[in-house]
Amino acid sequence: MTSLRILMRAFALLLLIGFGARAMAGPYEEALPKFASDSYADTEAALSAIAGSGHGRALTIVEALRDGRLLVGEGQVYIKESSGSIVDAATGATVNAPDVLKPVRVNNRVRRAVEAAMGNLTLLSTDAQARLNAARAVFRSRDAAVLPVLDRAIAQESHVHVRDALERARASVILGKADASVSDKKAAIEILSERGDQDALALLSNLPPDANPELVKAAAEAAAGIQSRLAFWNALQNVWYGVSLGSVLLLAAIGLAITFGAMGVINMAHGEMVMIGAYTTFMVQEFIRLQVPGLFDASLFIALPLAFLVSGGIGIFIERGVIRFLYGRPLETLLATWGLSLILQQGVRTIFGPTNREVGTPSWMSGALEIGGLSLTYNRIAIVVFAFSVFAVLLCVMRYTRLGLYVRAVTQNRRMAGSMGIRTNRIDALAFGLGSGVAGIAGVALSQIDNVSPNLGQGYIIDSFLVVVFGGVGNLWGTLVGAMTLGIANKMLEPYAGAVLGKILLLIAIILFIQRRPRGLFALKGRAVEA
Repeated sequence: MTSLRILMRAFALLLLIGFGARAMAGPYEEALPKFASDSYADTEAALSAIAGSGHGRALTIVEALRDGRLLVGEGQVYIKESSGSIVDAATGATVNAPDVLKPVRVNNRVRRAVEAAMGNLTLLSTDAQARLNAARAVFRSRDAAVLPVLDRAIAQESHVHVRDALERARASVILGKADASVSDKKAAIEILSERGDQDALALLSNLPPDANPELVKAAAEAAAGIQSRLAFWNALQNVWYGVSLGSVLLLAAIGLAITFGAMGVINMAHGEMVMIGAYTTFMVQEFIRLQVPGLFDASLFIALPLAFLVSGGIGIFIERGVIRFLYGRPLETLLATWGLSLILQQGVRTIFGPTNREVGTPSWMSGALEIGGLSLTYNRIAIVVFAFSVFAVLLCVMRYTRLGLYVRAVTQNRRMAGSMGIRTNRIDALAFGLGSGVAGIAGVALSQIDNVSPNLGQGYIIDSFLVVVFGGVGNLWGTLVGAMTLGIANKMLEPYAGAVLGKILLLIAIILFIQRRPRGLFALKGRAVEA
């Protein structure tokens, strides 16, 4: 009798433990096994339950699903950590997982649910940037289930920018909510109109066909206002792109303006001087990566003088070794420099290989500056500032130094300069080296926005000649005006005519212009050049 009583008590205790364990299992524990069912619907349901469970590991599960690190095997759910270890999804403890693990499958609907869950879980984060990212995620997902959490987040938000993002996210949810009142939806339309970007325009332009006529009218008016603002900002953005392209053309052409203006040499190897400057930057960064990685952010400042010296030295060698024997024979000079460009390209291919080389961007050139609807990337801003700085320095060199005086004298009247005791041969070499050195530092800048390859210079040589001829041969101010004019005109034509047709139209326009003004916008003055 006593044994029977003990057995009954033990059985009751086991039942109590079993029921207690089941009672302790909450939505999180009950939702996890659904990930192993290999069903998109079950995955979405499990995701929704986990996001709303309030469990401490909910965010970890959602992030793992987003990154493809949520795995299943033998009916259990695991997470692959960044270190490569496998942990139990329920407890976070490292385990010996089965040999065969498969990632949980996702489709577009599940991805949208993941985005909404991420927003739901981070809306109340202590990190302002996390809350901002969550608001943006909710704006895209428009998940009505997030609305209560969103209202709480708005009520306690203290940062103005984050609060605006939260209110816009709420407006996107309200606009898509079927049971929301007309007044609430009108308020949402006003908030989205203030946002004024393409995402807001898409929401306002896609109201259901059976929507309230008042809402349709309000949304149409708001969409028209957004379109006019976007057109204005797009025009400004195209102007900025044109200035950016013009600064690149200025860097590529300004050295050519010196050599072409001083010696009349059609240097088809000028693009290869740009390419050599870019590869010098690559070599400097490789050395810094291996020897002194702490100096990486200063790598471009180190590369600038080296690129100038290397490209300038090669330019002087080319002038002394080839070009000085061909003065007065323009066709042969063109063919010789074209052959030199092929030799330099093949030499670089032999040393570095034919594939693109990676040139890193320093941290201070990463990111973008947002001004209204205008996005100005820091690397483009740096290149524009750099181009104008190089122009200013070169202008000072040509105006206030003895070398600049001699170059201007040789450009305007070579025979008279020679009769005054100026060694024109030496000035030719120095001018060619100066122009090549400037092309080299242009390569440093171009390495930040273009592929560093043996063909880098070929993409700029024709445009450089167009800039120089259009602005006026040998005139630095003409080169500046020509570069900016062609850059802005090119970018303004592209949206309407396309990139290729736009360049063809510009080429035709320049040919017609040169027919009327053969010496370009700013023709040099002097007895020789006017003869």
